[in-house]
Amino acid sequence: MASATGSDSDEDPTSQTRPLGFVWRLAASLGLVVLSGGATLLGVALVIAPAIFQSHLRMAMGSGIEQGVQTHVNEAFANAVFVSLGVAMPVAILTAAVVTWIVARRLAGSVAAVAVAADRIARGNLDARVEAPAIGPEFTQLADSFNAMAARLAETETTRRRLIGDLAHELRTPLASLDATVEAVVDGVLPADDATMATLREQTLRLQHLVADMGAVSRAEERQLDLHPQPVDLAGLATEAVVAARARYTAAGRRLDIEAAGRAPIVQVDRQRLGETLANLLDNALRHTPAGGTVRVVVDAEPTGATLKVIDTGEGFDPSNAERLFERFYRADTSRTRTTAGSGIGLTIARAIVQAHGGTLTASSKGPGTGATFRIHFPAPSTARNREHRRSMPR
Repeated sequence: MASATGSDSDEDPTSQTRPLGFVWRLAASLGLVVLSGGATLLGVALVIAPAIFQSHLRMAMGSGIEQGVQTHVNEAFANAVFVSLGVAMPVAILTAAVVTWIVARRLAGSVAAVAVAADRIARGNLDARVEAPAIGPEFTQLADSFNAMAARLAETETTRRRLIGDLAHELRTPLASLDATVEAVVDGVLPADDATMATLREQTLRLQHLVADMGAVSRAEERQLDLHPQPVDLAGLATEAVVAARARYTAAGRRLDIEAAGRAPIVQVDRQRLGETLANLLDNALRHTPAGGTVRVVVDAEPTGATLKVIDTGEGFDPSNAERLFERFYRADTSRTRTTAGSGIGLTIARAIVQAHGGTLTASSKGPGTGATFRIHFPAPSTARNREHRRSMPR
């Protein structure tokens, strides 16, 4: 007696019944529609048409028509109906089959292309895209949505790889310092006193600060910031940031002023996040402005929106490097150390926060030694609505 296991293993997987493809299912469905329509047409014709035909025949021939002639005419009419429908049904089915085959092949090809692209993305090929088929706006929208999703996944993966690479690069220095200090203590080169412990604590805090900054910039670049916009007086918020930073400026021998003339601009922003942006800009200006220098915060209301500028009399930079200042860990002055130059991503976080609110953050300078200006601009509500409306209009 053969075992069940052996019989199962001998079965050819390809011999299992497979469901009909999409083309055949659609063709069968339309064929049933044609058959149902033909049967309905035949039944209605046989019920209604003879009575109408006989009525018109009596009106034309009068009541003197012979019975045999009337019977022959009725049979001829019935045969004509049966023959006509008998010929029309196969022709209709054949025509429907051809049309169905053409349409179904195009539909199946479009669906298969999306399925293949989705499988490629699932396997890690995030460059997979599909072409929009010219078979209707719904399929075009499907293709566009799929491509947008794929592009978003690719962007997220690129950000993740950059984040890992940047983090690995930036962690080397503090980890090496920690390792060297611990090794020196173990070897007896450094005493385990308060100064050594303070050094270890400082390096640990730097690591914590770096990790927190990397998490913040990652969320900002991925547009995953938890924003709670509300009407905010931009001048008032700038004043609070200046008051909070003024003590550090005074201790460092720099001057910090604020100018807010005219009507106070009101912006729809997350107060805490924008305050974080202003703090980053002021910290950056403090680091790059020498003792005796001045930093001004200028708030102004313009016809196109609200503007805030942080203007310093510090080191400045080459105008060609304006955009690079917002790259993670970029330093215009490579001689600066981590301690003197900060984490290197404060400006990256600041721009990401501003862009998340629909604004822009740009930097400008006339060259080294001429100071720098960082400008935040929030468009007016009507301008922002018009911009969103133009984006949503079909092209």
